[in-house]
Amino acid sequence: MPDLSTLVQPDRGQAARTIHLIDAKGYDAWLAAQPPRHRAALTAQKFAPTSSATAILPGDAPEDWSALGVVANVDRLSPWCVAKLAEVLPEGTYRVEGREPGTAIYGWLTAQYRFDRYKKKDEKAPGPRVLLTGDPARMDEALRLASVTYKIRDWVNTGANDFGPADVEAAAAEIAKLYGATLSVVKGAEIEKGYGMLHAVGKAAGKGREPRLIEIEWGNPDHPRIAIVGKGVCFDSGGLDIKPAAGMRLMKKDMGGAAHALALAEMIMGARLPVRLHMLVPAVENSINGEAARPGDVMISRKGITVENSNTDAEGRLILGDAFTKAEEKKPELIFNFATLTGAARVALGPDLTAMFANDDTLAAELLAAAETEADPMWRLPLYDPYKEMLKSDVADMVNAAEGPWGGALTAALFLKEFVPAGAQWAHFDIFCWQGSPKPGRPKGGDAVSLRATWKVLKDRYAG
Repeated sequence: MPDLSTLVQPDRGQAARTIHLIDAKGYDAWLAAQPPRHRAALTAQKFAPTSSATAILPGDAPEDWSALGVVANVDRLSPWCVAKLAEVLPEGTYRVEGREPGTAIYGWLTAQYRFDRYKKKDEKAPGPRVLLTGDPARMDEALRLASVTYKIRDWVNTGANDFGPADVEAAAAEIAKLYGATLSVVKGAEIEKGYGMLHAVGKAAGKGREPRLIEIEWGNPDHPRIAIVGKGVCFDSGGLDIKPAAGMRLMKKDMGGAAHALALAEMIMGARLPVRLHMLVPAVENSINGEAARPGDVMISRKGITVENSNTDAEGRLILGDAFTKAEEKKPELIFNFATLTGAARVALGPDLTAMFANDDTLAAELLAAAETEADPMWRLPLYDPYKEMLKSDVADMVNAAEGPWGGALTAALFLKEFVPAGAQWAHFDIFCWQGSPKPGRPKGGDAVSLRATWKVLKDRYAG
């Protein structure tokens, strides 16, 4: 990962090119006040004040030019309002005219992300674009968020051959060491005996890719205890209910929930938030061999609930259920979980809008408000208890997946609810964490979603 601190610097009056920001409603008045050379240049570039449009404005001398960017609302900058400029401008140092970039620093940083692990070095790649700011606190926060966003993107973009359960464990170990946290990993016979659902999902993976529960604990035991749980399916074949080729194509990203849990844990520890953190990642590969779990098998969860395996491709909720039970043993007051759990959530809300479920209205309201403030969109879906009927089994306490196409995201959330720690406020984020087409600040590939909103909620609750 590049040194992101080179991309944003304190503004000490050093030389920099100017970035002019306008919105559509103010464009005509702004244009009328510009010198003739600017109006001529914009006409020559066939410029129109549409979202994320950019242009170069000439100065008195050939090298004395500035940049123009169109934003949705010049009075309320979003994280993405200068991201397009960060992608297209030449290498150099820039300053936003007449104001601080504020939250836009994050998009400036994330716009310069490149995943080139498997590519030859591009000698013609542009050099760094540096943004100046007089707000060091905002700069530091944006750097921390961008840093973990880069990590999420790298982990999700990496092929499953290079990022299996052992690699998730190594990433967790690196983070734990960095912040003086305690790392513990359960695997082998202990998983088989004590985590029946986690074992069932991962037992068909090859040597070195065995299922495991990865835990990080950090902070003062006297502080409020919170649990962060992430689905760590490093590749999902669907098991014996095998996915078609199109459905399997992006299943390297099925550990996106684990990536988000690791990233949020790093934010918590890096800011020294006064909480007792318990991060849990059940890490598996849902593979196929003679040991693979079969449809109709009955699993005994760590909680003691028996679950009939009605669909081996509904594996994420199984491993999360056992992780929730382990979290409950420490009695958290709050639990967040992140999981690339259901295609049904994407059908309902599309790729950009995160499905959020919560067992507490106050928590849900905090999350939705933070999502709006941080431009990190999510939508609350209901925990509609009558749909629990769909999870009844003839031979066990419940099935892991309802039959039929109805309410798949809801029934998955209701399954998880059965394992939520008693008395804890809980929010479940059914995420996609993938950009199918590039947007300013968000290149095609893996991405962070719901991270900034959940971080804001935690800061607002505990930092004071």
